[in-house]
Amino acid sequence: MSPWTYYWVSVLVLAGLLLWPVSRLVWALSVRRLERRRGAALSEAESRGQLGRAWFVAIIVCVLFSALFNYQLLDMAAYGSPWMTG
Repeated sequence: MSPWTYYWVSVLVLAGLLLWPVSRLVWALSVRRLERRRGAALSEAESRGQLGRAWFVAIIVCVLFSALFNYQLLDMAAYGSPWMTG
């Protein structure tokens, strides 16, 4: 397996493992912030809406973190760009 293939597989695995806990953390922080601002509890529909938003944010955060973490951990700079030939 090439180093770049291993890198992208590692990125996807780490992002997948982090996705659920990060989405729950983002959701909890978002719901608490909205409840504090409004001074009342959110309805079930509003809470579900925040959960969808949390998943979207978590996907972006997890993929970016995983890509940067694995790039540094696996020292991918030593392999050059995967798109350069020669």
